[in-house]
Amino acid sequence: MALQQKINLSQLNEMELQNLREIIGGHQTMISKFNHYAENCQDPQIKQMFSQSAREAQTTVQNLIQSL
Repeated sequence: MALQQKINLSQLNEMELQNLREIIGGHQTMISKFNHYAENCQDPQIKQMFSQSAREAQTTVQNLIQSL
């Protein structure tokens, strides 16, 4: 789900920007871990679950970055 409006960077304070960086960084870590788990998983259903989770985290990162 995309954010409805772009975020006006001039209205964000330093703490809010830092929080956005941490959220984006955390999601990027999740993407790496979910992809790693999917690559090393033998069960097809669990592999699919990890792959889907990685895609969803990637979508969140893209939506946040595009909203800036």
